[in-house]
Amino acid sequence: MDADASPRILVARLSAVGDCILTMPLACAIRKHFPQAFIGWVVQGGAATLLKGHPAIDQVIVAKKGWLQSPQEVMRLRRELRSFEFDMALDPQSLSKSAIAAWLSGAPRRIGLARPQGRELAPLLNNQTVSPRTTHVTTRQLELLRPMGIEESEVCFGLPLQDDAADNMRSFVERSHLQNGYAAINPGAGWDSRLWPAKRFGRVARHLGERRRLPSLAVWSGSREKSWAEEIVANSGGHALLAPQTTLPELAALAKFARLFVSGDTGPMHLAAAMGTPCVSLHGPTRPEVSGPYGEQHQTVQAYYQDGPGRRGADNQAMLAITVEDVCQACTRVLERRQEKAA
Repeated sequence: MDADASPRILVARLSAVGDCILTMPLACAIRKHFPQAFIGWVVQGGAATLLKGHPAIDQVIVAKKGWLQSPQEVMRLRRELRSFEFDMALDPQSLSKSAIAAWLSGAPRRIGLARPQGRELAPLLNNQTVSPRTTHVTTRQLELLRPMGIEESEVCFGLPLQDDAADNMRSFVERSHLQNGYAAINPGAGWDSRLWPAKRFGRVARHLGERRRLPSLAVWSGSREKSWAEEIVANSGGHALLAPQTTLPELAALAKFARLFVSGDTGPMHLAAAMGTPCVSLHGPTRPEVSGPYGEQHQTVQAYYQDGPGRRGADNQAMLAITVEDVCQACTRVLERRQEKAA
């Protein structure tokens, strides 16, 4: 396809927040190679707040949660998608719901992942499939551009700070006397099998305060995570503060301003990595080489990989095998590397 072409391209990545963030380089690569393209993105849930205003995306189409169970919502989404007259759809999620959304768009060319990465009905509904050669989710999704003649693409997330969110969080940082730097610690996770005890995160915060003179900020979303964030503060020896309730753009700003982000494998961690903040990520039922923070500035920690079916609903034994010392050492490596680069 000629670089001067102006194709109308749909990205069908509906959820979750972290996976949508890991897909942003796909939209950036399309924009780089086809500056005149019209790029739409169909999404559901909170990730829409991050996609709106992204410089690589012209139109965000929001599907309501549970849309596949509502014939009326399916028809509404179909009408909206078809109004944009897409030439092609890229399905990096490659599950039934994303492939159905791509099919509903009426795009004559629909590119998704081949099995086993493409699952359920996706390999049947997408009329072109790609067998990925790489491992990480981000580079694997960029391979969907191969049928378009794009073989090499630089990974760029392109996620901008939203002005209002940045101003709000900058004011909070100043009021909290954190202008000289802080570590952000996120105890939450989408799966219980990805959780690490809040008390241990608190001990990491204490280590960072005592050994590195770096205060910590415990971030959270929802009442369950807030109780964990409060536990981090209680076990930090006075070296951690509770973050305010934030929107995703505000969390992006807090992550951007942080010197370090410590978290399990979850959306906020990928948000911090996309903002350029060095991360220490903890892994149990996921593999760091597949879904860890993208980039060489990060550190991943895993005691062992918790394999097998039902990992989403499994216990967090693999996470519990990660020690406080393991995480503190990873934090030290990140901070020392950052200090060396600054010097």
